[in-house]
Formats: sequence, structure tokens, C-alpha cells
Amino acid sequence: MKLDERHLIQLAAVVQAGGVTEGAALLGLTQPAVSRTLAMLEKRVGEPLFVKGRRPLQPTPLGRALADHGQVMLTASRKASEIVDGFRHGRAGLVRVAGTPFFVDSLISGMIAEFQNRFPDIRVDQSYGYLPELRAALNADRVDLAICPIDILEEGSGMEFQEILPGRNVVACRTTHPLLMRRRLDPAELLDYPWIAPPPGSPLLADLKSLVLSLGATEIKIRYAGGSLTSAMNYMKASDALTVLPHGAVFAFRNEKTITALPVNIPHPERALGLLRRADRLRAPAVDAFAAHISKSFETLRHLIKRHEQAVVWGA
Repeated sequence: MKLDERHLIQLAAVVQAGGVTEGAALLGLTQPAVSRTLAMLEKRVGEPLFVKGRRPLQPTPLGRALADHGQVMLTASRKASEIVDGFRHGRAGLVRVAGTPFFVDSLISGMIAEFQNRFPDIRVDQSYGYLPELRAALNADRVDLAICPIDILEEGSGMEFQEILPGRNVVACRTTHPLLMRRRLDPAELLDYPWIAPPPGSPLLADLKSLVLSLGATEIKIRYAGGSLTSAMNYMKASDALTVLPHGAVFAFRNEKTITALPVNIPHPERALGLLRRADRLRAPAVDAFAAHISKSFETLRHLIKRHEQAVVWGA
């Protein structure tokens, strides 16, 4: 015997509410419509569903058993409605985000946590990559959003880019580095110390080479290479080695008071950090909510960095 699932749901609502009128109100239906449904269901099963003459309504053993099944369906239906509502309003769903390692580890991971404190029903899957890998992942629909530095977006790329932080590199070192003791730092003195090379594929590697050339040198003493942001930071804390990092990444560690930036100007990269995604992709509300959160977080960060820079006298 096949029973209509909607009939079981209505039966469950009536049993739960204790009356036909109350059960109908629970489902947003009229009392006559629910009464007709119960009558049809009783005729279909050939047995009474409620004990006659009892108020509030008392289900028979069969009525209770069928109502229990209907309650499972009613709960699932409500859960499905909540999922749809959460998806439409950007409160639930999945966000697949990828980004360059230094920025993700120093800044983005904390912003993800802040986002999920507000939207606990949104799952975030995070991965790493540099621009070529990120573009390929976006085109293959493996990620929804990439956070990376870009110099220029080619026309006809099918991508859209929203800047969230202008390019600004600094020479990073430990807070007890000898160069910080100088009253006036000569940029050429940077070449007297060993360097940590950014990971292969990182645009920071080209920035480091550009810095060396601007200082009039053709060679640089690389002491450590191939590490992650965490390993590079730990190495730097225990040595006099220098490295080139985005100012935002160094700024993120300011409260630890172990890593800082030397007060010297170096060539700025002609690129900016931003949000990259496919222009033709159907927008998921959860992804839009996440992108808005990241954008707003970086707006706050820009103001903090600007105030910090104004408090530091950068060398010529």
C-alpha cells in the first residue's frame, strides 16, 4: 500500500499540535483542507487514526505509528527549507577559496575564522597556489574565489579582479636585528646580510631580484630557501637573515614583537592584492558574503597599516 507523504506530514502536525486547527496552522494550511486529508488517509488505511471523543485528539496506535513516520518527513522538510533559506541569504553553503601562501597564512586564515564566527553554517575549504595555478583552478571550477596579487588582468581573460590591498613590500627582519640600531640606514648595507628566498613561483622572488639590482649588486647571499611563511618567520627570528615580504604580512605579526620591517624604502611592485573570480560564474550567496567580509576586513587593515606607516620614519 502506497501512502501520500503529504498526508503523513499533515497527520504528524495534527498529532504534534493536539488538534486539527492547530496542526493546520502549523503547516500554513486551512482546517477544512487538513480534515479532508485525515478522512482520506483513514479511508485509505481502513482504520481509525484517532480515538473517538477524546480532546485533545489522541492518536490510535496505528495513528501514532504513521504520525512518527510523518514527523521524520516534517522535520526533513523543515530542515530542507532552512537550508534553502540559508543558501539564498548567504548564511549557509560552501566557499572554496585559494590564495598565495604568505597572505593566506598571515592574514586570510584569521579572517576566515572571523567570518565563520558570524556564519557557522558556511563551510570554507581553503587551498594554496600562485596566479597560474589559481587561474587554472577557477577555470576548472575547483575553487570559487582566489585571493592573490596581480599586476594586470589580461583583456578577455574571463576573470574579474577586485583590489583589496595595494602592493607594498618591505624588508623584514627580527626585532633585534643590528640594522635597526643604525641612526640612519644606508640601503646598501642590506647586502651585508644573508637573505631568505621566497618560495619558487612566488612573485616575491622577482621583487627580491629587483631589490638587489636597485642596490647595484648582481648577486645576493641566499642562506635559506623553499620554506613556508611559518618556517621563514621562525628562521628569521633566530638569525640576522633578511627577506622581502608584503607589508601586510609583516604587519599581521606586529603583536608578537618578533618580526618587523626595516625603515628603508624599496621598489614597490606594480601589482595589488585582490579577489579574483570568473566573470561568467553563477554567484553563490555564501561566496558573495565571504568576499564582502574579506573586502571589509582589508579596508580596516588598510587604515591600520596607514596609521602604522605614519608613525614610522622611513629612510630615503
